[in-house]
Amino acid sequence: QVQPIETGGGLVQAGGSLRLSCAASGRTFSNYIMAWFRQAPGKEREFVAAINRVGSNTGYTDSVKGRFTVSRDNAKNTVSLQMDNLKPEDTAVYLCAASPSQLWYSGSYASDLKYTYWGQGTQVTVSS
Repeated sequence: QVQPIETGGGLVQAGGSLRLSCAASGRTFSNYIMAWFRQAPGKEREFVAAINRVGSNTGYTDSVKGRFTVSRDNAKNTVSLQMDNLKPEDTAVYLCAASPSQLWYSGSYASDLKYTYWGQGTQVTVSS
């Protein structure tokens, strides 16, 4: 079992950068695929990025490819999301999630149904 806690959100101008961090309690952090989702007001929650258990594979939604980078440090039980060249449409609450799935393919890691543990979220606001 892990409990994700996100930090690092804030207000930034378009074109700027933010780095989100997620600290997860528990001794089995490396057993989980970790991901970031986001939810904007009035919209459904959407997948942003995921990283496999050892950090050797990553996946991104098309709209953030080339701008966002997900990474993890299993020794510190943390996963991060570096967000560069932010756009107003990136404004949302960003949530960190953990999945116990043993499978790594986009149909699985991009589905919120595969994630068991969720953080409370951190607000990211990008002004134009």
